[in-house]
This record gives sequence, C-alpha cells and structure tokens, in this order.
Amino acid sequence: MKFLTYKEHNNPSQIFGFKYKNELIDINKSAVYFIDKYSDDRFVSIPKTLKEALVNWDRNFLLLKELETKISQEDTSSFSIKEKDALILPPVPDPPSFRDFYAFEQHVRAARKLRGLEMNPDWYKIAIFYFSNPNCCYGHKEEIPYPKNTTELDFELEFAIIIGNGGSDIEASDANKVIAGYTILNDWSSRNLQREEMPMSLGPAKGKDFASSFGPYMVTPDELENDWDDHGKLNLRMTCHVNGNLISDGNTNDLYHSFGDMIERASMNTKLVPGEYIGSGTVGTGCILELRPENTGGWIKKGDSVRLEIEKLGALENRII
Repeated sequence: MKFLTYKEHNNPSQIFGFKYKNELIDINKSAVYFIDKYSDDRFVSIPKTLKEALVNWDRNFLLLKELETKISQEDTSSFSIKEKDALILPPVPDPPSFRDFYAFEQHVRAARKLRGLEMNPDWYKIAIFYFSNPNCCYGHKEEIPYPKNTTELDFELEFAIIIGNGGSDIEASDANKVIAGYTILNDWSSRNLQREEMPMSLGPAKGKDFASSFGPYMVTPDELENDWDDHGKLNLRMTCHVNGNLISDGNTNDLYHSFGDMIERASMNTKLVPGEYIGSGTVGTGCILELRPENTGGWIKKGDSVRLEIEKLGALENRII
C-alpha cells in the first residue's frame, strides 16, 4: 500500500490516507462510512494519523489492508479526492527523529576525494549517520525558502525507511519487523555552510538543518516484493531532474550498508520509535557536489525545480523560492 498525509485545499486539517487508483482515500471518513452503511465498526479503531498508526503497526496494517479490500466494492466518492487536488505533506510530517546515513560507497569516495582524503577503511565496518532536524520536513511540491547565508545550495538524491513498532538493540536480521515502508528523501545541503563546519569535527548541522523533503508516499514492503536482485538488494532506478534536465542517475542496489545494518547501528543502546526516518545517504551521482557545478549548470538557484524519482516509490518535487 501507499500511505500518505495530505490536506484538502482551503482546509488546514491533516488527513491520513492511502492511494487507491488515482484517488486518495480518507481513512477516517471511510471508517465512518462503513459504520453508517453496514454498522461495521472494525475500522474506527485505526488511528487518525500515520505516526500514531505506526505505534502498533502490525495490527493496524492488517486492518488497513482489510479496509482497502472492502472499499474496492464501494463507491468511494464520499471519502476520497483526486490526488491532483491534494496538498501532499511528508508521510510523517512531524517525525520524532531523523537519522541520515552515509551508505553509498561511490558518493562517499567522491566526497572524500574532493577533500583530498582516501577512503577510511573503518567506513566499511560501521554504518555511520548524523542526526538532522525533524522540524523542517517538506512534502511533495511544497516550496522551500532559499537558506540564508548560502551560496552553494545542493540537492541529495536518497531514499529512506520509516520505522514502525520500534525497539532497542535490533539485529540486522530482524530489520523487517520495524521497516514499515520506504519513501524518497531529498537531503537539501548548503555546501558553503557545511564546509565551514566539517573541519572542526562536528556537523553538518547548519549545512543541513534548514530543509529535508520526504514523500510523496510511504510504500509498504509488500509493494516491492519483486524488486530485489540476486544479491538481496532493492533494484530501483533513482533519478534527479533539475528544471527538467536529467542530472543524476543511480540505483538503490548500489547501497553498501543495508537498512538492516543501519537499524542495528541506530538502535544500539537506545530506542527507535515509530515514525522515525532513517535515510540512506546520497546515491552515486546524486548531488552537484559530486558531479561538480561546472558540469550541471551551477548550484541550485531561487526558482529552480528539483524532481527526484525512484521506481515504485513515486516522484518528489520541490521549487526553491
């Protein structure tokens, strides 16, 4: 299933829904529909937000799958809108935390080379991450303000998982128990601010904490059952277009550290809670820093539109204002 959080135009309320054909199903309204029409109250216990539903995800996902089956036999017009008429927010607009890893070797190698550094052999042993800002999340087609004191604005083409159920000290082999779904991530970066911080062995903090884009959906693992290669890696093409021009072209199967490895590292001695995002890091070719601005038409500017696409996960587009 493809879950999302959205708003209807001229209505400030956030709606927890899922994609059904070309429509977005309002889960709360559909639950009321089945009570009114059939006195069927099974779905009224589904939480009102995706973040709340992720707390007891195993139970809630089964109910949501059942709801999807039930609505296939109904006229959905009273509890749905066309996707084109929705304002789409991040799947979890207010995550409790956002960890972003550094797990694609090609990008890490290229980024270190630009700083005159060889690959650190410990990178192959440890899945490393930084904490970003969970309070600056943007959704599909939301406009993003150009960050202050920035001269080198960059995108980063990534994908992410969303945690369901949660837990502590989770083994990599048990990762499927807490991966509720996958989404696209754009880890926006101010390269000149980042460059100021990193020599002092902290950061990237101000180079990253002004904006992160997620969405448009949380795609559940069952949707991707046929997209794993012979090496046990997701095989999905990842691209970025800036103002309609193809800039980046990579694949999820280039990930060196698996999401299982990331979950094991992230949950060590602490607790992962439902609704958290865990990002993959940038795919090879997935940013201007790696490709170099002279080869891509320069850094991202005000007015530019950046569109990330990943097979089966959709497209995530934002314009800089």
